[in-house]
Amino acid sequence: MDDNFTLDKISDGQAARVVRIDTRGDIRRRLLDIGLSEGAIVSRVLCPFGGDPTAYLIRGAIIALRCEDACTICVSPIHTNH
Repeated sequence: MDDNFTLDKISDGQAARVVRIDTRGDIRRRLLDIGLSEGAIVSRVLCPFGGDPTAYLIRGAIIALRCEDACTICVSPIHTNH
């Protein structure tokens, strides 16, 4: 079963692993430069009222991404056992 979805759909505190980035050009380069590459773990830290931009924890840094950019990043949820 494929439970992948886009980064803009994760909830506060939820973690996910980057599966692929579906964009090209300068924005793709920017996303790769900030550490968003295949296999990277990302978690949503803060979604302000209105939802844009949203803060994500990526490789130890908090990065704000616009929804239009986050929706190009395909992620897989990380299931934790409590």
